[in-house]
Amino acid sequence: MSTPPRHFLDISALTPDELRAILDEAHARKAARIDWPKAAPDQDAPLEGYALAMIFQKNSTRTRVSFEIGMIQLGGVAIVLNANDTQLGRGETVEDTARVLSRMVDAVTIRANAHQDVLQFAAASDVPVINALTDLSHPCQIIADIMTIEERIGDIAGKTVAWLGDGNNVCTSFIHAAEKLDFKLRIATPDTYAPRSQEIAAAKAAGADVEAHNDAQKAVAGADVVVTDTWVSMGDTDKAERMAAFPPFAVNEQMMKHAAKEALFLHCLPAHRGEEVTDAVMDGPQSAVWDEAENRIHAQKAVLMWCLGRL
Repeated sequence: MSTPPRHFLDISALTPDELRAILDEAHARKAARIDWPKAAPDQDAPLEGYALAMIFQKNSTRTRVSFEIGMIQLGGVAIVLNANDTQLGRGETVEDTARVLSRMVDAVTIRANAHQDVLQFAAASDVPVINALTDLSHPCQIIADIMTIEERIGDIAGKTVAWLGDGNNVCTSFIHAAEKLDFKLRIATPDTYAPRSQEIAAAKAAGADVEAHNDAQKAVAGADVVVTDTWVSMGDTDKAERMAAFPPFAVNEQMMKHAAKEALFLHCLPAHRGEEVTDAVMDGPQSAVWDEAENRIHAQKAVLMWCLGRL
C-alpha cells in the first residue's frame, strides 16, 4: 500500500516539530544562497527531476514568482495553470483534475476561491497539494512572516504579535501558528470583521495565548510585531462598508508608538498605502515588508521539501 501524500493545507494540521522543521529549512536554504544569482540552483539541487503544477483561480504576484523561482532553485520545474486555461475552468471536476495531474507532476500548488475546492483536490490527489491561499487560510504566507520575525528579533516563542484590521485568511493562519509556536497573538478588528470564533476557540482550547477584540491600541500595546493586511481582499463585495469600518485600525506612526520601541511592521502585500498603512510606516525603519516578500521564496522551498519527504 502506497504512503498517503503529505499535503500542506493548514498550519493547524502540522505538529509543532513539523512547523519548526519547515522554518529551520527555510532559514538554512536562505543562508546558503547569500549573493547568489536568483535562478542558480542550490548546491544540492534536491528536487532535480521533480515537477510542480501551480493552479491559480486568483491573481498572484509573490506566490506565483516565489514558487516558480523556488522550484528552479531546488532544481525542479514549475508549470503555471490559470483556471480559465484548463478544463477545470470548463466544467471538469476538481477530483478529475487532481487525478490527472497526479499522473503528470510530483506536487500541486493551488490558489483557490474556496477552501473546500482545495480539500476536495487533496482528497483525490496522489501527490502533495499545497494551499497557496483560499478564502479560509494562507499558510504559506505565515511561514515567510515567522521566518522574517525570527531573522530580525529571534525565536518567535514568547513574542507578542498584534494583528490589526480584517480577521481574514492570513489572520486565521496566524491563529493556527500561535498554537504551535507559543507566541502571543493580539487581534483587533471591527466587530463585523472579526476572525471566525471557532478558530479562536480551537486555539484557546489547545492552550494558545490568543485574544480578539475591537481595541486597536490595546492590541498593539507593547507588541513586538504589528501586522496588517488590505481592507478589501480579492472577492470582497462590501467595499463601502469595509472602508467605513476600518480606519480606526490603520497602522500609522502614532499607532506604532504604542508597540515596543523596536517593533517590526509586516504586511503580506499588496498594500493600499494611505488606507491600512501609511507611507511613513511602510517605508520606515521598522518595516520588514521587503524581507517578508523575499522570504516567500525560501518559505515555499521549505514547504516543498517537507511535502516531498525531503525533511
